[in-house]
Formats: sequence, C-alpha cells, structure tokens
Amino acid sequence: MAPSSLVFTVQRQMPVLVTPAKPTPHEFKYLSDIDDQESLRFQIPLIHFYRNEPCMSGIDPAKVIREALARALVFYYPIAGRLREESGRKLVVECTGEGVLFIEADANARLQDFGDNLQPPFPCMEELLFDVEGSAGVLNCPLLLIQVTRLLCGGFIFSLRLNHTMADGQGLALFMNAVAEMARGATEPSVLPVWSRELLRARNPPRVTLEHREYDDDMPHDSHNTINTPPDVNVAHRSFYFGPREISALRMRLPEHLRKNSTRFEILTACLWRCRTMALQLEPEEEVRVMCNVNARGKKEGDFLPMGYYGNAFAYPAAVSKVKSLCNEPMEYALELVKKAKSQGMTREYLQSVADLMVLRGRPHFTIAKSYLVSDLTRAGLENVDFGWGKAVYGSVAKGGIGDIPLVSFYIPFRNGIVVPVCLPSTAMDRFVKEIESMTSDLITAPPPSRPLSAP
Repeated sequence: MAPSSLVFTVQRQMPVLVTPAKPTPHEFKYLSDIDDQESLRFQIPLIHFYRNEPCMSGIDPAKVIREALARALVFYYPIAGRLREESGRKLVVECTGEGVLFIEADANARLQDFGDNLQPPFPCMEELLFDVEGSAGVLNCPLLLIQVTRLLCGGFIFSLRLNHTMADGQGLALFMNAVAEMARGATEPSVLPVWSRELLRARNPPRVTLEHREYDDDMPHDSHNTINTPPDVNVAHRSFYFGPREISALRMRLPEHLRKNSTRFEILTACLWRCRTMALQLEPEEEVRVMCNVNARGKKEGDFLPMGYYGNAFAYPAAVSKVKSLCNEPMEYALELVKKAKSQGMTREYLQSVADLMVLRGRPHFTIAKSYLVSDLTRAGLENVDFGWGKAVYGSVAKGGIGDIPLVSFYIPFRNGIVVPVCLPSTAMDRFVKEIESMTSDLITAPPPSRPLSAP
C-alpha cells in the first residue's frame, strides 16, 4: 500500500459543471426497484493511477478527459441529471442536463512516491477527491464528481465519486470505458448504454417469494453493532493480498470434493467471514451473517438484461450462522453456507423477489448488525480503463466500507491475485491478521514485483 507517511499538497482549480456536448432530452426516468433501495443511497469513491506515457507528452489529461466526458454524457445523459424522490420513496432521474462536477488539479508528488504496491487506503484521499460543498447528497445533487490530478512525473490520478443508485461496478465500468473511448478518438461508445430499468421493477402486485435474511428487520440498524464496539473506538483500515499461494493454502484445508468444486470467491469469502468473526470475539450464541454480492450479468438467468445495461443488477444473499458454530467448525462449514447463499442469489427469481420486497417494506437497508458484506470486482474491468495513457496501475474502489459503514470488503484484481480492503477496530485487526496468517499457513506475502512506476 502507499506509504502512510506520504504528505503532498494539491492545487485545485474551481470545480466546474461538465454538461453533455450536445442537447439531450429533458425527461423523467425511473430507477429500478433494485437501484433505489436504502443500501445504495450513498456515494462510492474510486481512484485510478496512471503512469507517464512518453507518446502522450505535452497532452493534458485533464483537458482530454473533460472533453471526452462531455461527449460521453450525450449517450449517458441521465448521469447529467438530478435525482428526485416521489411517493413511496421512489427515485426518479430528472434529465436536466445540468452536468457533472469536474475538478482539475496538480499535486507536488510523483507516482513512485505512492509506493510499488498501490492498495487502499490511500494517503490524502480527501485531497485527491475533493468534497465540493453541497455535492455529497443523494437527492438534487450532481450524480458524479471527477477530479483529475496531474503529477510531477507526467502521470496522473483520476478520482471519481458516483451516486451508487445510478450504476453498479460493471455499469460504472461501461460508462468509464465510454469516456475512455471518446478520449482515444471514438465518436460513440462501442457498447451503447441501455436504460431499461423497468426490467428490475417490482411485480404488480408485488410478492416476496423467497427468504431474504439480508433484510431481517428484527435487528437494530446500528452500524456500530457490526463491529461490537462503541463509536469512539479507532477503526483500522488495511488491505490483504491473496495470490495463488494463499488461495492454494486455503484449498488444502478443505475436503477433496470441495477443493475441486469451490470457486476462489467462495473459498476466500468463507475464510474472511470466519477469521473476522473470530477477531471480533462476539458472544457464542449471537448470529452473524455474510452477504455475497451476486451480479445477474454473465449468468445464464441474467440474459434478460441487455448488453449495455448499466443499472444495479445484483442481490445480497446472506449466509447466517451462530458464532460458536462458525468459529469451532472447520472452514468447510462456512464454505457450504456461502455456496448455498450464492447459489440462491444467482436466479432471476431471487432478484425479482428482492425488488418486490423493496416496494412492500419501504426500500430498507440490508441488515447491518453483526453483518459482513463482500463484493467481487475482479470481473468489473475497472482497472482496464484506458484514456490514452494505457491501463491503470491501480484502478478500483478507493477504500473498504460503504459510506460510514465499515462492514464491506471489495475483492480487487491485483496482478495475479486479489487485494481485499478490511476495516475493523484496531484491537480486532491485530487478531484478524493472526487468524489470516494461520489460515494461509504463514503464506501472506507482498504482491510480486512489477515494472517501475515511472517511465525510464
């Protein structure tokens, strides 16, 4: 990760609104009943680091990206609008064409100053993605904020904050790649955006046909209950790297039939859930849950979503266990629960049942107390966005957690493995590190060396 002692200053120009390059329709577009649940009503930050590219010498990345953004918004014009809320807490985009916020900046730092292994948390993040006053809300605010920060070495940092109700990781990747294609000279995106949010609308009448333990309403929605500590306890942020050796070590802990029939996601989720629960030292009879973010895209039953659909298309199926069982049983116990939950969430009916639940229960937040959520971004393609300076050295979420809730970990592709940001109370983090080291047989290592970050 970047050196925690790194300090630099950023000189920012005044934020501006970038509007679509051509006139766009003024209309109202309803979000789906998956989009507008309480769980997604927050801003999610991403960060991309780019090397100096000699063939782009003398070309200003901020200017290139700003102009490409305006052209891309012609196709993605709802993103240039503003969210309104109607009766029943239903969200609708008023396509006003007001635009998205854009900040141009310069930092007195070089890419190599951030270290060889770029991972969350990043130093001075508030400087690299400045919180423009009045921009952080969900309603009646810009839906997107972008900051391009030029570095002394000729590289740059692209930071972004998106209203999550508008898109999930794969949907955001579609939009970012559209901007990148425009930056490289395209006249339209190679994959045209599709709205079609009615495909994930509740039925009439709505009917919840499946069990959804991720929305249990018998537990208080108190973010501190998830970490079992009072609000003034220091929370530590740390990333963990799981390469082929670490995953292999975890597989070797499983019975042979599970070694062959379990995915990397399933195995890693079972391990993290178990180690995290042990580290928190909860009461044995308490129930804990892990929620797996399962995206409908790429699944056989997800074919009902057209290519170019950029809305949220996932569910949070939950595995639930008593603490004593999760901690005392071998890892295959947790793995079987994870596999079952993931399998349930992969059906179209499950997603439809969630949409119906949202309407019937007022669009609730998923259960926070004693919960852990994992979101797999290894197939989103965010790291492949190329504005003309090549692929990002690092390109994904800027931190673990969502909003002020530290219970979420993202699986981020990193070289030939996965980086997982984790947020825990400091004392629990120390225990978590020991549990992870034990589970991987002391094979937690730094990622393999890469080529230098600066151009020769």
